Amino acid sequence: MRHRLAVLVALLLARAGSVAAQETATSVTGAVLDVTGTAVAGAHAELTRSDGTNIETSTSAATGTFSFSGVLSGSYLVTVDAVGFAPFTTKPFTVSGQTRTYAVPPIVLDIGALSAWVVVRPIEVIAAEQIKAQEQQRLLGVIPNFYVSYVPDAAPLTSRQKLSLATRETFDWTAFVGATISAGTGQAAKTHSGFGDGGSAYAKRWVASFVEDRTGDFLTHYLFASLFHEDPRYFYQGSGTTPSRMVHAFSSAFVARSDSGKPMPNYAYVFGNISAAALSNTYYPTAARGANLILTNVAVGLAGRAAANLVQEFVGKRLTKNVPTGHVSQ
Repeated sequence: MRHRLAVLVALLLARAGSVAAQETATSVTGAVLDVTGTAVAGAHAELTRSDGTNIETSTSAATGTFSFSGVLSGSYLVTVDAVGFAPFTTKPFTVSGQTRTYAVPPIVLDIGALSAWVVVRPIEVIAAEQIKAQEQQRLLGVIPNFYVSYVPDAAPLTSRQKLSLATRETFDWTAFVGATISAGTGQAAKTHSGFGDGGSAYAKRWVASFVEDRTGDFLTHYLFASLFHEDPRYFYQGSGTTPSRMVHAFSSAFVARSDSGKPMPNYAYVFGNISAAALSNTYYPTAARGANLILTNVAVGLAGRAAANLVQEFVGKRLTKNVPTGHVSQ
């Protein structure tokens, strides 16, 4: 009896081992195609049990085929994901341990839905980036050229940005050098003799030169530009006929661009120069004061701007270092 029982147990164990051996030999195969029937290579295929347990992963070959080996009997799903295509999951299918190979029906992938993003940045942020680029511009690598925009559709400046740019130029080291040279030449030529002679006269000339220029900058580039919602920069044209560029440069002294992008009278430069000239009456010698000083300073200011624009339009860009090769767009 014991002998028979031992034989029976041995037969059962051998049968179980045979069944197990047959189950581990089962493989699941399939093919990935697009809607035209073309094989999709490089698709990621994942075999999972119906309860969500991950079993094995595979990648489709150049022929679009994939396979999973050693699959035990049970209910399974195959999920396929490929770049440019929508993910696909098969219906549940059953693998029998008695079958060596199970072929999944061809998997046809649809083109994935395309998504488009439009990044909208605040205008103030764009303007700040453009100002940062402008502040690197220097004629011959030395003289500030901050108020020339080589971006035709530059973002408008806020009042705070106009103040920041005016301050940046006003207190640039070259402003102090310029006042020093101006005072020295004025002293040598004895202009405005009411200042007198000697060191104190030189100091007065230096202060007058510095204050006049810096006051003009603040009034035109910031105060009146903000008050009249005007852009204080010169916008480089750079193309077209020579006469058209000359007209653009000259007229920019009298016609400005509003913050909304429309042409408008250049109130900032007219009123800025008049105000700066009027203020100069408080610190120039008595003999130099009066309407003559105001009119002279206004005329010189506008003529100087027109001349500077002509230089900017035709030679300024070639002489300016750090001119942006591209521009920050909106």
